[in-house]
Amino acid sequence: MKRKSVKAGGRKVSLLHLAHARSGDKGDTANVGLIALKPEFYPVLVKEVTAAKVARHFKGIITGRVERFELPNLGALNFLLHGALGGGGTVSLKTDAQGKVFSTALLRMEIPVPRTIRVD
Repeated sequence: MKRKSVKAGGRKVSLLHLAHARSGDKGDTANVGLIALKPEFYPVLVKEVTAAKVARHFKGIITGRVERFELPNLGALNFLLHGALGGGGTVSLKTDAQGKVFSTALLRMEIPVPRTIRVD
């Protein structure tokens, strides 16, 4: 997979270094919460983790649209991945019918981060 160039002064970092996440099911929709590890990471998440980028990250896995909701008081983003669970719960033939691994999969996504943001 070819990497996209990052603007001068930046670098690509996986979300694992910037946030933690939790996911679950709501019918045929996976719900993924992405929570910044530090307050200074939240603006970077807001800018770089868009619904369109999340949809591209899960291309071929979900069949519907991606919605994003901002929760600035929590330093978090919430995503709804429609058509992600093969019908959901008891009717799905997917191994992860409750969408528990979507959080781990999202944390593997890489985003550009300014060099001014220190990632330990």
